[in-house]
Amino acid sequence: MDPVDLDRLEAWFAPIEGSLTAFSGGVDSALVLFLSRRFLGSKGIGVIADSPSLKRQDLAIAQKFCEQFDIALRVIQTDELDNPDYAKNPFNRCYYCKDTLYQSMRALHAAEFPGFALLNGANLDDQGDYRPGHIAAKEQQVRSPLAECGLGKDAIREMAKRFGLPVWNKPASPCLSSRIPYGQKVTPEKLSQIESAEIALNRLGFDEVRVRHFSGIARIEAPAEAVERLKNQLPLVEPTLLALGFQAVEVDEEGLVSGKLNRALTANG
Repeated sequence: MDPVDLDRLEAWFAPIEGSLTAFSGGVDSALVLFLSRRFLGSKGIGVIADSPSLKRQDLAIAQKFCEQFDIALRVIQTDELDNPDYAKNPFNRCYYCKDTLYQSMRALHAAEFPGFALLNGANLDDQGDYRPGHIAAKEQQVRSPLAECGLGKDAIREMAKRFGLPVWNKPASPCLSSRIPYGQKVTPEKLSQIESAEIALNRLGFDEVRVRHFSGIARIEAPAEAVERLKNQLPLVEPTLLALGFQAVEVDEEGLVSGKLNRALTANG
C-alpha cells in the first residue's frame, strides 16, 4: 500500500463533517466506507439499496462487513423496477437505478444527516467504461473519493488487503439486471431466475459466473479456464435451470467477459 495514497485520502476526508456512502458490498465502496469510519468515526455511515436486482448474498456480505467494522448501515428499499424507464431496460438503465438510489440517499440526508457528504465507490479506472450512473452521481452531487484521489482498481485491492478487509479479492458482482440484454424488459421473475441459477452454479464450484437471460434462454458465462468443466457438468446444471423456468440452457464458449452486453452499444453506433 502506497502511504501517499492513504495520506491523500486522509486529507480528502479532513474537511468532511460526516458521510453517507452508497454501499454495494463490493471492494470499492467497502474501502470508501471503511475509510469514512476510520477518518470520521461514527459519522461514517453506509447506505445499501435492498431491491430485487441486488443478490441476497451481497446484501448479507454488506451487513456482515458493517458488523465486523462497527459501521452503521442503513438498508433502504428502492423501487426502481416500478419506474418504466428502468424496467424497459434502455442502454442507460443504470442511470435510473442510481438516480433512484441517490434521491433516496438525499432524502435521508435532508431528514437526518444535513451537512454530510454523499459518497460512492467510483474509481479512476471506471472513467474509461460506459457508466451512465456517473451522470446521476453528478446531478445529485455524490462525490467519489477514490477517483478524486487517483486510485485505480489495483491500488484499491492492495489497500483493502492491507487493512484486512474480507472483500479485498471479491469478484465483481454487478446487479442482476445487468444479465438481461438491453431492450428486454427487467422483471422480478427474471431476476429471481437469474439469482437462483447462479446460486446453483456456485454450489457446483463455479464461484465467478454469470447467467445471462436471453428471452428465456440461460446463457452461462464462466471464466475461460472453467468453460470445459462447465460443459462437462451441463447435464447436472440443465435440469435445475429448466426447473426455474428457463426454456433452454447454453454455455458461452467465449467465457466470462465483464460487461459483455455493452457490446450492443457499439453495434448500434
